[in-house]
Amino acid sequence: MIRKLAIAAVLCTAAGTASAADCNAVTVEDAFDLDEAAINVLYDCLKDKMATGYAKEGDEIGSTYRSWAPTATRPGVAGPHGNRLLNTFANDIAADQYLKFADEGVEMPVGSILAKESITVSIKKKAARPGPLFIMTKVGTDDAPDTAGWLYAGLQPNGKVMKVKQSFCHDCHAGWEAQDYLGYPLEEVRLGASTN
Repeated sequence: MIRKLAIAAVLCTAAGTASAADCNAVTVEDAFDLDEAAINVLYDCLKDKMATGYAKEGDEIGSTYRSWAPTATRPGVAGPHGNRLLNTFANDIAADQYLKFADEGVEMPVGSILAKESITVSIKKKAARPGPLFIMTKVGTDDAPDTAGWLYAGLQPNGKVMKVKQSFCHDCHAGWEAQDYLGYPLEEVRLGASTN
């Protein structure tokens, strides 16, 4: 408990004096040790830097995802994507179905896009910084037969397109086949959840 309070105090102090350019100086011990208050402070400190960075190269998703439906009250540490803090947004086509957070029988409509912000927490450097924007687009099985109709993509924090091996992403998402290969935010942060 003392460790969590110390981390929160450091985050509050750093966030209170930090500009978007130096938020990466905020120190943490372990992403899983962060409580809700500390995560909120960290996200508030980095969110503008993330949005500006993802949009930097003019990518349409990187420039517009923040206008989409949020799926969580705050980022959460779920374990996938390298133990990053994750925060997902759903476009208009995806939002209604995704926000049900159903455990089975999910079939996302073609045109659904999910954009997942990430904050990378470096244990070695004891620092946090913007991570990639992970993107899933439902294109249908005719266009992506090897990945059940999904295309996986990403943007680096500077807006440059990431090289993404489709099978690498899909092999992990295969664990959620009944959910149309979708991972969801942690239950405690889900927005408007009606879990099954």
